[in-house]
Amino acid sequence: MRSPAVPRRHLLAPLLAALAMFGPFSIDTIFPAFPAMEADLDATPFAMQQTISAYMIAYALMSLLHGPFSDAWGRRIVILGGVAMFALASVGCALAPTIEWLLVFRALQGVSAGAGLIVGRAIIRDCFDGVEAQRLMSTVSMIFGIAPALAPIIGGWVIAFARWPAIFWLLALFAVGLLIACIAWLPETHAPSERSPMSPRALVRTWRSIFGDAGFYPLALAGSLNFNALWVYIASAPAVVLDLLKLGPQQFAWLFVPAISGMMIGAFLSGRLAGRMSAATTVRLGYLIMLVAAVLNLVVAWLLPEPRLPWSVLLIGVNAIGIGVNFPTLTLLLLDRFPHHRGAVSSVQTFVSLLISAVMAGLISPLLSGSMVLLAAGALVSTILGFASWRVYRLIERRRQPVIVAPAEE
Repeated sequence: MRSPAVPRRHLLAPLLAALAMFGPFSIDTIFPAFPAMEADLDATPFAMQQTISAYMIAYALMSLLHGPFSDAWGRRIVILGGVAMFALASVGCALAPTIEWLLVFRALQGVSAGAGLIVGRAIIRDCFDGVEAQRLMSTVSMIFGIAPALAPIIGGWVIAFARWPAIFWLLALFAVGLLIACIAWLPETHAPSERSPMSPRALVRTWRSIFGDAGFYPLALAGSLNFNALWVYIASAPAVVLDLLKLGPQQFAWLFVPAISGMMIGAFLSGRLAGRMSAATTVRLGYLIMLVAAVLNLVVAWLLPEPRLPWSVLLIGVNAIGIGVNFPTLTLLLLDRFPHHRGAVSSVQTFVSLLISAVMAGLISPLLSGSMVLLAAGALVSTILGFASWRVYRLIERRRQPVIVAPAEE
């Protein structure tokens, strides 16, 4: 541990995980309410799908700034400002009278929600090195993994007893509670002496160094496509649960519990493997699990005449184990390429990941969501492309390593 201002690990892990939960709670909680929101706001299914895209595009664009802001001004102030803005944006969503206003406030949610996730990753590397950093990242991923499983379940029960705006009031309450917790327990981990100047020229220079790094692109794509093998199902959750599996608004757990349980198991394994297995071996193991699960999932979807529980969701959870194994290691490898700009590289990584996810949610998911076979094929393609990106990264790294020639014997 390098910073004396850091709280004990048992406090830091749940706090950073809660900060990262804004994303899945903002996306997944409203899925069960889509039909009610369509009716109340006189919106089409396509327009409702854009509530995800608007959120994620705004999240992606602002993610380019959260990290550099925290590199220049400190981690704490950026997180507190983001959480406060998210609370206000959630209130705006709850009061939105039309789908247009809802999209505006969803974009504001996206602008603010990334602060916790992006800056939280930088905080971990501010405070911990090596094996300890991987273990804490894995712990945060495990706790964070609860959110996507709980979010649609909570949303389904909320609309069973109240109208859909209650979901956004609940998100606002969550943000206010977390703001109080951050004020009380989150210290500043980025000392003033280590901060980078905040200016357009410095920001462009930092971005240029990141985007100019040959290893950045394949490593960022490996991490993004790694997760998108699961995101293809999450983005299509209303269609999968309500239309294909023919379940009710209170039964989203059939999709999310296997998927998120798999990610949590994978994150746990990643933490246990830290220090015992190299980063490259860990990532290869994760992709091996994903590739086997994705192929078998496509075969099951092809053979079943219609989607059937539990077979249509079981292998999604196995695939997610591989995702959970890979995620902490891929993230730390990327952060460690730019030790003096961890906030900035976390921002750029998130930007790339969210841009891909936004395209998936807004364009690709509507094309795949009518069939479990198409969804399984989409997950397999994402896995193959992610693994190919990882192999490109490894090739670049091997070429960068100096060749040591043994001296000739006299």
